[in-house]
Amino acid sequence: MAMKIRLARGGSKKRPHYAIVATDSRMPRDGRFLEKLGTYNPLLPKDSEDRIKMDVERVKYWLAQGAQPTDRVARFLEAAGAKDKAERKNLKKGEPGDKAKKRAEERAAKAAAPAEEAAE
Repeated sequence: MAMKIRLARGGSKKRPHYAIVATDSRMPRDGRFLEKLGTYNPLLPKDSEDRIKMDVERVKYWLAQGAQPTDRVARFLEAAGAKDKAERKNLKKGEPGDKAKKRAEERAAKAAAPAEEAAE
């Protein structure tokens, strides 16, 4: 059985509240789960203690059983010190898109054209 530690959404419209659960990966996001491991309330300030509550011992148990945390839950575990920090790379983050590159080339060509005319 492929186990996941992930978020299950609760709360009303525009007022999200998540449960951190251990579940079979084939179950729906808000469906049946094996154990509730904690809660996450994104509406609270980032420095609030009640924003993320987790039973770290049970999370470690499920990790030892082979459960894979989702990206968001993995970040929570890294912040809690229950998991080693993974190195993340987004090498294309600051790179402009195709249209922006084309505009820059056109601008460079226009700027080079008057300089060539002045040199002649």
